[in-house]
Amino acid sequence: MTTLTHGEARNGNARNEAQALDGKAIARRAARRRTTLVWIGRILLSVIVFGGWQWFTEVGWVDKFFFGQPTQIWDSLVKLFTEGTAFGSIWENIWVTMQEALYGFIVGTLAGAILGILLGSNKYLAAVVGPYIRIVNSIPRIVLGSIFVVAFGLGIFPKILLAAVLVFFVVFFNAFQGVREVDQNLVANVRVLGASPLQVAVHVTIPSATTWIIASLHTALGFSIIGALVSEVLGAQRGLGLIISQAQGSFDPDTVYACMIIIAVVTLSAEYLIGLLEKKLLKWRPPNRSEAQSI
Repeated sequence: MTTLTHGEARNGNARNEAQALDGKAIARRAARRRTTLVWIGRILLSVIVFGGWQWFTEVGWVDKFFFGQPTQIWDSLVKLFTEGTAFGSIWENIWVTMQEALYGFIVGTLAGAILGILLGSNKYLAAVVGPYIRIVNSIPRIVLGSIFVVAFGLGIFPKILLAAVLVFFVVFFNAFQGVREVDQNLVANVRVLGASPLQVAVHVTIPSATTWIIASLHTALGFSIIGALVSEVLGAQRGLGLIISQAQGSFDPDTVYACMIIIAVVTLSAEYLIGLLEKKLLKWRPPNRSEAQSI
């Protein structure tokens, strides 16, 4: 039998480390190349869409009176930030809408997570309350928005309420399913070791549901903004929804699109922050293939 000397073993380890470093460098270069290609594709797609839109309106194939025009949308966007609106500065209206969406997001997330975990852990409560949750969930949201505006007026509260309702169901169903997906063998083993129901919930049930809840926050954020905007369209004193409603009434599609751009920028910024929160809270979980390949 051949025995490796200490020097040969050390050289072999050095070669393995060098190969591992080379593999990581190759992987990083491939990731950077893929990211570059993706951004090139995104920019080209934007140029094609907006350039084609501008061209079609210029030659008259698309009526810019009804569909707007990118250059006029930009002018409208500049006007909103320089001249303001009939309801105050654009910053004030953005802040009102974001307040409504943020408070609705927080209230809906907390209520949905708590009730989802509670009903997912208790089959009796789920059987009793479940039909009522499905009934409320079947009511069209615009009807709920109208009811809230009529009942609570044009202030901020009905907007928060509708945003919270939209967020609640997204988070609730994810939390409920997350609890139901807990490994029952693990729960049984923890109970055998003497864990109390509270300890089982804190150390097993809630961590399992957390992954599902956080995954739902991206969708819930969009719904919170939608809830705030819909309520403002139904009736408000300030907000982006009110600006959109006024622009719609005066056949001003450019201002409508300008407000949509503002909403998109705010939403993407909030999505980025939620992504950072997700990485921090779930750093213990190994990334799956879709996460590893995302940018």
